[in-house]
Amino acid sequence: MHTGSCLCGAVRFEVQGDLHPPDACHCAQCRKWSGHYWASTDIPHSAFTLHGEENVGWFRSSEKIRRGFCKSCGSALFWDRVAGDKIAIAMGAFDAPTNIRLQKHIFVAHKGDYYDIGADGLPREG
Repeated sequence: MHTGSCLCGAVRFEVQGDLHPPDACHCAQCRKWSGHYWASTDIPHSAFTLHGEENVGWFRSSEKIRRGFCKSCGSALFWDRVAGDKIAIAMGAFDAPTNIRLQKHIFVAHKGDYYDIGADGLPREG
């Protein structure tokens, strides 16, 4: 089992089973949402348990996507496809160790001009 929380601890979660290797999304929405790029892992809703749900605020960033954050401390935590069966959870919200590594960069054509994607050898899409 993996656990995690927001910065203040008002929102906590548990994930049963192994974590899927995360990706780093460099699109403009994820950069604005997270303050940099968004690194997250996709978890089946059935493996996800949320504690402190009343402290989660949801922002509908598009018709199909909502983004969850802590209403107390503002931590960006979740990316959820409204009609999907998985939720993306911010890697920075997990308690260590996660025992996984980033698998790829996505939407790299939209990355911010203030940074370079390092020479990590990972695949790059979009």
